[in-house]
Parts: sequence; C-alpha cells; structure tokens
Amino acid sequence: MNARPPLPPPRAVLFDLDGTLLDTAPDLTTALNRLRQECGAAALPLQDVRHHVSHGADAVVRAGFPGSAGDEFAALKSRFLELYRAGICIESRLFPGFESTLQAMETAGIPWGIVTNKAGWLTDPLLQAVALAHRAGCVVAGDSMPERKPHPRPLLVAAALLHVAPEHCIFVGDAERDIVAARAAGMLALGVHFGYLGVHDTPDAWQADGWLTSPGELLRWLGLPASA
Repeated sequence: MNARPPLPPPRAVLFDLDGTLLDTAPDLTTALNRLRQECGAAALPLQDVRHHVSHGADAVVRAGFPGSAGDEFAALKSRFLELYRAGICIESRLFPGFESTLQAMETAGIPWGIVTNKAGWLTDPLLQAVALAHRAGCVVAGDSMPERKPHPRPLLVAAALLHVAPEHCIFVGDAERDIVAARAAGMLALGVHFGYLGVHDTPDAWQADGWLTSPGELLRWLGLPASA
C-alpha cells in the first residue's frame, strides 16, 4: 500500500527533535509534575507522560490536567512552558547511539538538520545545552513559519537551507505527522521505534518507508558502515 517509485540515493538527513533525536521526556515530566505540585496534585510517573511528548505541549498538559479547558487550560499551559524553559536540559540527552551516528555522518560529509514543531524559544536553548546548535546544518522550529508538520513546507525549507533537493533527503521522526510531512515533501520517510510511540498509535498505517530500532541503523540507509 505504501509502495512508491524509488528515490535517488540520500545526501542529507532531517530529524524531528523530541522523541527522535533527543529524549526530552524526563525534563518535560518534571515540569508537568512541578505544575501539578503547585496545583496540589500528586506527581505522575514518567511512563504516564512519555508517550504524550511527541504530540506537543498541549498533549502533555492535558495528560496532567485532563479536565481543564478554555482560559484555565491556557493558563496551565503558559505556566508549564515557563517551568519547562527553566529546566529545559537537566536530563535531556541524545538517544543512545546517536552521537556515533551523527559523527559518522559528519565524517562522511552528509549534512543534517532539524525540523520540529517545538517553538524556537525552547528549541534554541535546548540545542545549545546539548551542544548540537552549531552541528546542525539547519534548524526549522515550529514558529519559524506559518505552517508546521504535517505540512511539508518546513521540510522543504530545511532541504533548501542544506542545499539538497528534497528527493535526496531522509526525514526521521516518531509521529504520524512526521511521516505524512516527509512523504508530502517527496522525502524518504523513516520512523523510529525507540521514540515515544503510545498504545493508541498505529504506526503500521503511517506508510513509512522504513523503521529504525536504533539510531545506528540509519547509516545503512545512507550507504555507510555501521558505527561502533
């Protein structure tokens, strides 16, 4: 069902951020639990929040405050983002295996970038904190333009910033919007099983071109030897 004409050999890689390149769920859960504490509620375990992270701040706040709506929800979300920004990179890290994978790509001269729906005022300090800001060839955040994933435009803009045609790009993500955007942009769409997939997600229906169970498997798609 997901068959399509073969794409040219890839020359660049674009990544989603939360749940794909970085494991940010611990810091987001900490911010949510601080907000719950302020509201007199008990902390939630990481596993109850983790699978909401790829769906954005709205989904995380709703996980912590399922009955909130309207102005109350808006206020909770604003405070949540304040708390998250204050502790944006305490435990957030590259997923295991990504450092050697990125190094192998960089050694081979393969440019890479980030396309995320996360707002720039959160994305920029996070990338600075994990020392990726100067390694990424481009960063397109959720407020960089009017459209966000699943719209293909952010991916197309990122490809242009890398000076690579979209059909020569791989896009790697952990949510359905990532796969939809990649296919609409004419890119090779790869999903990751090590991200934040939840029990209600249906990845088999997303029409990804392939799946990664570890970051190092990306090298095979690039025609590079596996990293140590």
